[in-house]
Amino acid sequence: MRRFQDVRAARPWAWWRGRALVLLPLALIAVIMVADFATGPRVHLGPLLIAAPALTASFAGPVEVALIGVAAIGAEVVIAAADRWRGLVEYESHLSSLVLMSVVIVFFSAVRRRHQRQLALVRSVAETAQQVLMRPLPERVGPLRIASLYLTAQEEARIGGDLYGAARIARGTRLIIGDVRGKGLAAVDTAALVIGAFCAAAHQRAALRDLLAFLDGAATVELATSEEGEAGAGENFVTAAVVDIPDEEPRVHIVNRGHPSPLLLTGGRVRELRATRPAPPLGLGNLAAPDAHADSFPFRPGDLLLLYTDGVIETRDADRRFYPLRERLLAWEEDDPGRLVERLHEDLCAYAADRLDDDVAVIAVKRMPGQGLGGLRSPS
Repeated sequence: MRRFQDVRAARPWAWWRGRALVLLPLALIAVIMVADFATGPRVHLGPLLIAAPALTASFAGPVEVALIGVAAIGAEVVIAAADRWRGLVEYESHLSSLVLMSVVIVFFSAVRRRHQRQLALVRSVAETAQQVLMRPLPERVGPLRIASLYLTAQEEARIGGDLYGAARIARGTRLIIGDVRGKGLAAVDTAALVIGAFCAAAHQRAALRDLLAFLDGAATVELATSEEGEAGAGENFVTAAVVDIPDEEPRVHIVNRGHPSPLLLTGGRVRELRATRPAPPLGLGNLAAPDAHADSFPFRPGDLLLLYTDGVIETRDADRRFYPLRERLLAWEEDDPGRLVERLHEDLCAYAADRLDDDVAVIAVKRMPGQGLGGLRSPS
């Protein structure tokens, strides 16, 4: 919501700035007229007036371009009246060329403005779709504080192949984070289906193994349908980690299906929560594990759990070095989910010089001291 308020607040300034820029081509016209008068009849600077509508087209719409074009044509007429070459063929050719080029510039300015409106509409639809499918997670869920981040590598895109979600279940919270292999609309479709399946089944299937079986079946059907007749069929999949965090138990239960291991920040240390029984990703059909194994790890009040996609650890700098996530977390010693995600966002963009090679999704979860667990607090 804050982002849209900032955009609306910036509109008046943008409006005045756009109108102020119109003074530049008007000043250019005045300079050309003065220079033409100063050089005398032997040097004709009138053809340079076409630069005024061309300059206007770089920042204004077709109406403003047309008005500046009319002003340039009027300036040409004034120059001709003041000079001694009225009626010459040279004057007629200059004036006709100025009129023709002004019309052409106005036409292309109108075409560009239409394309800009279409792009703005597409962006608006994409933002709406992102808010529906990959909307930011709530900041508080039961005894947990949560912060999330979603970035797409594809320029101008708002939705990619990464996914995350959260669901409040009986006496606990359930989270998912995942990454669809592939790019484009097919990856977006699969990500939307998996997150929709998670939201629909997270409340209905008490056991993680049942939930994972449902998600695996949904991903398998979707990928098989989308790959019919395509090269590389059967090679796509979805890596995912599903997490259960009970309210009254100082532990976290994780089923990892080929996804990067979550990191636990506790006591000034960063611990990698590796799966004891690695399982293949979702969507591989008969290759999938028949029964998902859930690993259990301590997750006490004050601990912070970081879930992320491989776009984070595979981000590279100018020297093609991978992003050192664990080293950054140790150096920051950040225990607030919101500040951690914000800092990670800024550092990732700076590390990659704002050119991400892959989509990025991050969830930071902290169990608040004194919340749940019968009032159990973190050790001092």
